[in-house]
Amino acid sequence: MAHLVLTVVGDDRAGLVSALADTVTAHGGNWERSELAELAGVFAGIVLVSVPDEHLTGLADALDGMAGLLRVTAHPGAQPQAPASTQDLTVTVLGNDRPGIVRDVTSAIAANSLSIDSFRSRTLEAPMAGGTLFEATAEVRIHSDADAGVLTAALERLAGEIQVDLTIG
Repeated sequence: MAHLVLTVVGDDRAGLVSALADTVTAHGGNWERSELAELAGVFAGIVLVSVPDEHLTGLADALDGMAGLLRVTAHPGAQPQAPASTQDLTVTVLGNDRPGIVRDVTSAIAANSLSIDSFRSRTLEAPMAGGTLFEATAEVRIHSDADAGVLTAALERLAGEIQVDLTIG
């Protein structure tokens, strides 16, 4: 069984997810996980699929054939491995929007040699104060030999420096 990570981009319109799912299913594939969104009128996402080895070439060709609807790029995925002993940590940041927040937060995480499993962000209007708020949530995987307290302290220092609210759970 092969695993493919598909990146998909196209002009947003009805039926894109259905068309992609039909193509995967028609080639014996299984849709395992995805993150899909409309961003500024563009549909974009990433999808993990598994497909029997004997159908891999047919699926890849069919995905290439979707170019009029979606631009799909297939990346070979690694075979899933047994998870190591880890702890998951959720980091949420909320503050006035400004350039560099994502860089600062992700740099603090990377400086501790930790992996980000998921990162979501958005901007929203500040209803009472006016202006724009930035909100981000990162799911971070901490291996059993790492100290979550070190990351927590680093992020708390950073939150004070860049003046954002930080929640770690």
